[in-house]
Amino acid sequence: MPKLLFAHAARDEKEEHQIRKLAGSRHAPADWILRARMIVGSWERKRTTAIAAELGCHPQTVRERITRFNAEGIDGLGDRPGAGRKPRLTEQERGRIIALARSAPPGKLVQTGEELQAVEPEKEAQWSLAAPAHAAHDKGIPPQQPPPPFDEI
Repeated sequence: MPKLLFAHAARDEKEEHQIRKLAGSRHAPADWILRARMIVGSWERKRTTAIAAELGCHPQTVRERITRFNAEGIDGLGDRPGAGRKPRLTEQERGRIIALARSAPPGKLVQTGEELQAVEPEKEAQWSLAAPAHAAHDKGIPPQQPPPPFDEI
């Protein structure tokens, strides 16, 4: 006969409040809301099959999430880091590069009063492949190492 699985009681009032608030949220990430609802359902002494039927998922998913919550607490509701290459740029650097690419090139003619004038006339008037890289380097964004060729992997 299978063992009944239930989520452990909240470690403190703050954790219980956070999970119940998350379960009733409409603006939090959907996967966190669903997982919080699994935990709240378990606290209400519902079986995993009943929780799965109510939430439209597989009972094994509910069992895995409850087990992970019991082991890690509220942090167990989130996803673990995925496999694959780690990002080479931070979000801040990425945002700066996007803003740079959307800006006017330094050598482009700009209307100042009644005449056209370039901010930096010696620089490129339009973005080329190398120009954004040089501009990013000038703004303090470190150059990125290209990935190794396929035959070296």
